[in-house]
Order: sequence, then C-alpha cells, then structure tokens
Amino acid sequence: MTGNTASMRDPSQQGLPSAPHAQPEDSAHSDRPVAGAEMARVLRTEPFRMALDATGAGIAHWKHDPLHDVVEPMSHHVIMAYNGVMQRMERRSGRSVAIGTFRPGVLIIIPEGSSSRWDIPKPVDVVQLYLPDATLKRVADEAGTAPADLLERTAHPDPITSRLLLSAADAIEGHGALDDLFRHQLTDLLATRILAAHTGTPAAFMPTTGGLAPKILLRAIERLRSDSDADVSLDALASDAGLSRFHFCRAFKESTGLSPHSWLRQHRLEQAMKMLRDSDDTVVSIAATLGYSSQTAFAAAFRKLTGETPSDWRRRHRR
Repeated sequence: MTGNTASMRDPSQQGLPSAPHAQPEDSAHSDRPVAGAEMARVLRTEPFRMALDATGAGIAHWKHDPLHDVVEPMSHHVIMAYNGVMQRMERRSGRSVAIGTFRPGVLIIIPEGSSSRWDIPKPVDVVQLYLPDATLKRVADEAGTAPADLLERTAHPDPITSRLLLSAADAIEGHGALDDLFRHQLTDLLATRILAAHTGTPAAFMPTTGGLAPKILLRAIERLRSDSDADVSLDALASDAGLSRFHFCRAFKESTGLSPHSWLRQHRLEQAMKMLRDSDDTVVSIAATLGYSSQTAFAAAFRKLTGETPSDWRRRHRR
C-alpha cells in the first residue's frame, strides 16, 4: 500500500476516513464504491480501527451487529478473517446459496465486482483486507507467475492466511514508520498467499536466493537508522536498492535475519534501552523522541521485546 496512510484509531475519536470516498483510476470501475465506504454503509457503524491509503486500499477491524443485507459490487477484493464466536451464516449470490460456519481460522473472500446477500445472526468481530486487483497483478509479476481470477470463499478453512490478517490488527504499535512498513510487507505477503491458495489455478512461484549486496544493505540500514525525516517506507527502501518490494524484503531478511519492519522495531527499542540506561529523560520523553504516538504504545512495544516495562527495565539496569 502506498500513499498517505491513516493511522488506526479508536472509533470514538474518528469519523469515517476520507480515503474510502476516493474512486479508483480505472474508469470501468468508477461506479463501484471503494470497500471501506461500502462496508460502512452495510454495517451501519464505524470501524474499530482502520488504516487506508488514498485509493481506499488497506486494513480495517470491524465489530458490528448481526447483518442481513446485500453487499454491492466494490472496487477492491475484500479478504476477511474472523475473530468472534462460532456461528452459522448464509451468503446468497443469485440462485447460489453458500452456508458456512464463522470461526477462527476461516477466510471469507469477496472478489472485486461481486455482489451477495449476507445473513449473519450474531455480532461479528472481523479484520478485513481491501486489496486492489493491481496489487495482486504486481505481486504475481514480481514473483514470476501469471495472475489468475480470485475465487469466492465463504468460511473457507485457511488458518495461515487468517492468522496473518488478524496479526495486522494486533501488531500495529502506534509508530507511523513501523506501521507503514508492517502494512506494506503484510499486504504483499497476503497477496502472495492468496495467489497461491485462492485463485482459479495454483500459482507456481519461482524461488530466488541470495541477500543484498553489502553496499546496498549498508545504504538501507543507514536509511532505517536515520534520525531525520528520511522516507523509510518499503517503496523508498526498495527503490534505493533497485529492486521490487517483494524481492527487497526477501533479500533484506536473507542478509539480516529480520524483515525491514522487525529490524526497525528492534533498532528503535535498542535506542530506547540506551536512553533509559544512560539518561535521566522521562519515559514519556523517550517515547516521543523515538516517534511513538504515546507512552502506552511505547511501553507495549518495549515489554513485548524485553518482558519488562521501561520503568522496571531502567531500575534494574541502573542499580
């Protein structure tokens, strides 16, 4: 996902983002709403959390009431992972009726341009990926395989893709640069997985090996380490390396053992440890210096890495 990305926010502090009202450039689809706008209309609520780019592509976490309505054709593929109580549901497309069971580990796919009526009797907790067809085609091209039509899925077992998509809501930590890198990488990874498992013909991906050349790796790390306003998006890193996003991520991990997102997160938290140990700056000040949106977001990320709160870690290392 590229463009200006809206941070995931508490619905009590937001209206629906303006991004869903943008229309895709393809004039053939200009009469179709973007996914976020159509979901807001059908679900009659605001997303619990959402991150979209200017085209309406992105990730949204919804908690909504029972649903009995028709979802109109949209300008994105919509992939959903369920995170609620087990329940039966129906999906009707013309004369076709699909009956499935919502439960963790299943996937729902609404291909771009399709329409169906949904009958879901209980409240729903779901994470949705809004994926432009152009992204699927790009990832297929970068992976050296031909794109194919996306299959419609109704409560289809796929725990791998489900876990990946649910992690999008769990792993956003309130840091803008980290958020962007995580969503870019996760979107490409999900698109790759969907091409392999949910298209009309199985995708055969061409294996590639080898890491980044030393000079290119050093340049990427210098950009990630920069304390300035340098662009650390996946697009910028890949462009610097002269590679596609897909191949840059693979080569970077081959060289460092970490994805760019994980490397940057670890680097920022190593900076935090040094500041906690060697300075008298408050935890709030350190969080702000490192670009975290709040002390809470910083503390959660720090504890995930170390098992301790920043204050507890500081006390133990300054005795």
